[in-house]
Amino acid sequence: MNTKRRVLSTAVVCAMSIASLGLTTSPAFAEVKEVKIAQQFGISYLPLMYMENLKLIEKHAAESGVKDLKVSWAKFAGGNVMNDALLSGSLHFASGGVGPLVKIWEKTKGNMDVKGVAAMNAMPLYLNVKNPNVKSLKDLTEKDKIALPAVKVSIQAVTLQMAAAKVFGKDKFDALDKFTVSMKHPDGMAALMSEKGEITGHFTSPPFQYQELEDKNVRTLVNSYEVLGGPATFNVVWATSKFRSENPKVYGAFVAAYKESMELIKKDKSAAADNYAKWANFKGEKALLMKILNDPQVDFTMTPNNTTKYSDFMYDIKSIKVKPASWKDMFFPEVHNLSGS
Repeated sequence: MNTKRRVLSTAVVCAMSIASLGLTTSPAFAEVKEVKIAQQFGISYLPLMYMENLKLIEKHAAESGVKDLKVSWAKFAGGNVMNDALLSGSLHFASGGVGPLVKIWEKTKGNMDVKGVAAMNAMPLYLNVKNPNVKSLKDLTEKDKIALPAVKVSIQAVTLQMAAAKVFGKDKFDALDKFTVSMKHPDGMAALMSEKGEITGHFTSPPFQYQELEDKNVRTLVNSYEVLGGPATFNVVWATSKFRSENPKVYGAFVAAYKESMELIKKDKSAAADNYAKWANFKGEKALLMKILNDPQVDFTMTPNNTTKYSDFMYDIKSIKVKPASWKDMFFPEVHNLSGS
């Protein structure tokens, strides 16, 4: 066998060996057959509810060539629990407040590189109280307990720390943490409205905060927009860079479905109210849902808004060790063309 034939023979053997191992010079990944998504409670998650109930992800996946994609949905009480599931691989898309996104972005930077897919909305968050003696944050005592989704890490908890820093000084940002208790929004509302129990405050979100204010004994002590100095993102969706790179069609289907869900909500708010009432088993009046959806401070948008105010604060109090240079550091490129902050 001459030299040329030996070289060709060796190349063929190597190619066969690589093929037998399932390897190629340009790796291609088989996309997942099932995508797992988590959401929380409240009308702020309406885009995800549209995606789930109208099977929008399945539709867009099929259009991109991914047939028979199974989409599984789960509900969690807070973003911190979702982060654990995301890192373990048992979840592909997590959703929640900006605080948990900032935490996992910093924690996984340089390895799993978790980033935001897009914002979900801009909504004010209220700390509602029932104790008649509490006129300001300075009036809170050991007798008061504030329900919120997750102590210290939820967006409500971080917003409360920001409010405390303004009232008591930056070095006492955590002065009110001892009064907080982790609860799901529906449970927190039930506890606040109960005549018994220790919960005297609830830092929550729509529709729960609006429902609570229908009681003449409940009033708002803190509004997140006042703390942030203007409209701000409440919820975001995030995922790992690994999932995004290995499943471009499924990821693209999610983004397309996400965008479509927001367009549907804005196109027909009356239908959106009806759908939320049906899907969330909402027992209140439709007029209340319309009030929320028509509130000029409420917007379903993919554009991140004032997210760096949270990350800057969390860096200042040493909750995170790395500060993003801009909001784009925390989000995937698909939304970099938006006028975020």
